[in-house]
Amino acid sequence: MAKKKVETEEQSQSGRLGEFGSAIMQIAEEKGIRKEMVIETIEAALSAAYKKDYGKRGQRIRADFSEVLGSAKFFLMKDVVDETIREFVENTEDEAEVELPEEEIIEGEEKLPRFNPERDITLEDAKKIKKDAVLGDIIEIELEPHSDYGRVAAQTAKQVIIQRIREAERDSMFAEYKEKEGEVISGVIQRIEGRNIYIDLGKSVGVLFPSEQVLGENLRMGQRVKVYLYKVESDPKGPGITLSRTHPEMVRKLFELEVPEIFAGTVQIKAIAREAGARTKLAVTSTEEGIDPIGSCVGQKGTRVQAVIDELGGEKIDIILWNEKPEKFIAAAISPAKVVEVKLDNDRKEAKVFVPEEQLSLAIGKQGQNVRLAAKLVGWKIDVIGAKVTAPVEEAAVEEIAEEAGE
Repeated sequence: MAKKKVETEEQSQSGRLGEFGSAIMQIAEEKGIRKEMVIETIEAALSAAYKKDYGKRGQRIRADFSEVLGSAKFFLMKDVVDETIREFVENTEDEAEVELPEEEIIEGEEKLPRFNPERDITLEDAKKIKKDAVLGDIIEIELEPHSDYGRVAAQTAKQVIIQRIREAERDSMFAEYKEKEGEVISGVIQRIEGRNIYIDLGKSVGVLFPSEQVLGENLRMGQRVKVYLYKVESDPKGPGITLSRTHPEMVRKLFELEVPEIFAGTVQIKAIAREAGARTKLAVTSTEEGIDPIGSCVGQKGTRVQAVIDELGGEKIDIILWNEKPEKFIAAAISPAKVVEVKLDNDRKEAKVFVPEEQLSLAIGKQGQNVRLAAKLVGWKIDVIGAKVTAPVEEAAVEEIAEEAGE
């Protein structure tokens, strides 16, 4: 009869822990937490609950949870020590349960920590349990299993679970978004606080600081936008995600989404110069003969480039052909102005670009934007000069430079 009662208690414990484990597993699956972390969480909670009701202060208790059986075993962990690493003094049973203050332990010259029977075991006693025990080993002594826990112990277990689940969820989210760093992702504007815009990315929220916002762009609550995942940092409250709408790499990623040839690698973006919200210059080249890199980026009737322009709020995009020869690359970068002649100072990386006088303002651009972006694109200092040329010479020179730049 007694045996049957014991079996019933064990089955009851197994059933309760099994249900408990299943519930935690379900939560973990929803939050994307590793299975091993779930088991560790369950074991930490059970250890805390056991120690609260059945352990002693200073003890280290480890739980071993079996997800198959839905039950747990408990072990008291003790360090194997001797007189060389512990101070042995006579204590009453009550005194053994009291942990010494840290300052008392380290007080004096190289004073050894006091032997604590709840945490330490002598080498002689350890060898009775484990024959090959040596100093520094950890001996595990199995404890009597218990299935009934008080309210305080249950509350302690609950707090451990909540804390561990939060930590695991935070680590999981950090790892997930860290992998996406440097990518363009879609999100919904959740709230606007001052000049900071918070965007819901699905599992977490990223922030768009004023410095990463396009000047004059009007974003509103509930709007779905594409953002560049600029930086992901670990934070106690969750992954700190910094987003951007101004980063030049955002243009590259948007073209990768719209142009299959760029995604496949047959068309490459060699350089990007951007003034967010106003204009971007893009230098492209092809890795295979017969593929027009500019045409691939523009798309049929301009559909591909227009999709990128729309996403960037109407930002103008100039797509030019990259060339390894600086004079040809510079001539192309100054477009839409036509170039008559390019003179280079290779040592100082400076270029003098001659354009027809009537196209001087076009080459410089509004507030110097065109030449400024061209210089940023090619990495040279560019000085644009208006040239007086007769019509026939001008036409021939312009056509020759234009042909070379388009090679």
